[in-house]
Amino acid sequence: MNIIKKMGPGLLFAGAAIGVSHLVQSTTAGANYGLTLVIAVILANVLKFPIFEFSVRYANVRKESLIEGYRKLGNWAIILFTIITLGTMFGIQAAVTVVTAGLFEEVSGWGNSTVWSIIILVMAGLILGIGKYKFLDTLIKYIIVVLSITTIIAVTVALIENPLPGWGSFSFSNEIHIAFLLSLVGWMPAPFDLSVWQSMWVIEKLKLGKGKISLKDSLFDFNTGYWATMFLAVCFLFLGALILFGSEEKVSPVGAVFARQVIGIFTKNLGAWAYPIVALAAITTMVSTVITCLDAFPRVLTTLRKEPFTHPVLKGRNGYWFYMILVSVGAIIFISFLTSTMGQMVKIATIISFLTAPVIAIMNYKLVFRKDFPEEHRPNLFMKYLSWVGIIFLTGFGVYYLYMLI
Repeated sequence: MNIIKKMGPGLLFAGAAIGVSHLVQSTTAGANYGLTLVIAVILANVLKFPIFEFSVRYANVRKESLIEGYRKLGNWAIILFTIITLGTMFGIQAAVTVVTAGLFEEVSGWGNSTVWSIIILVMAGLILGIGKYKFLDTLIKYIIVVLSITTIIAVTVALIENPLPGWGSFSFSNEIHIAFLLSLVGWMPAPFDLSVWQSMWVIEKLKLGKGKISLKDSLFDFNTGYWATMFLAVCFLFLGALILFGSEEKVSPVGAVFARQVIGIFTKNLGAWAYPIVALAAITTMVSTVITCLDAFPRVLTTLRKEPFTHPVLKGRNGYWFYMILVSVGAIIFISFLTSTMGQMVKIATIISFLTAPVIAIMNYKLVFRKDFPEEHRPNLFMKYLSWVGIIFLTGFGVYYLYMLI
């Protein structure tokens, strides 16, 4: 019971992360490249870990979100983060929504991605409006457990019944291969925007615990959710490799068809009885991701806009609802007019997240190694050097990709 009580923001992180990066990107990586990119998935999680961990550490020690920390770094940090948020929020919201729409379209056999996206966003807004997200937040913890168990069983059965897949062809001189690698790593396990949301969740958890939650407990919660997320990413890659790699069936960029393929991977290994369980788990996980994003972006934007820059009309809940509508409308425009398929939408959003990641990474690093941050709570040398490697990797690879485009 003590372990369960310690869980909170870490599972929220897992619920938000186990979405596009797992259901779409990891499965596609396995289907197209076999086991070749499993190292990339593991490395991405390991190298990005310190930056996410710094957000939990900062929020627990300072009792404030990363946004307040960025404000202390200077106007340059707030301006940069605002630009990144405005530049990525529509793409991120559109990507998670269109994947969810594909699942609904597959299960219902009705509609199209645009229609379902509108329905999903309206439904998400209503859930947030009537305050039922707490119920969904509680439910998602059990859904993650169900999805995890079914995924592990499916991988085990697939390993027993299928030969171990080979290593697909991947070239660092191939622009298409590099673009996919960036899109895979960009949201593996999640975009760095989530580190800011994570800090806000930690603050909320501290309020519920009346500030008595220790740094050790906060980090235990986060570590559990984070590494479980990485394990499941590897599982989804194995499923894609074991079932689809080398077969005539290719991963579809169309949402409903892709959803059918993913659910089909489970039913092929577990039996037809698993269809409703897997479909429900996948839909609930993605709906939770949609709601998490739709709730987080307005909170971030209202927090970013401080006096004297906030118009009186956009204060408090009014501002929250204004930005929610703005994000929803922007996402629908993205889905309806700016992309033709789910695959293209996901690719754009994930690559943008990858290219902007070093900026957030550097700011998070600076916050926990500032002179005014308590030395006894600073990360150890291993975490410090690992974060350096991660920042250098993200920056270098981003520059290399941009060079290839020239």
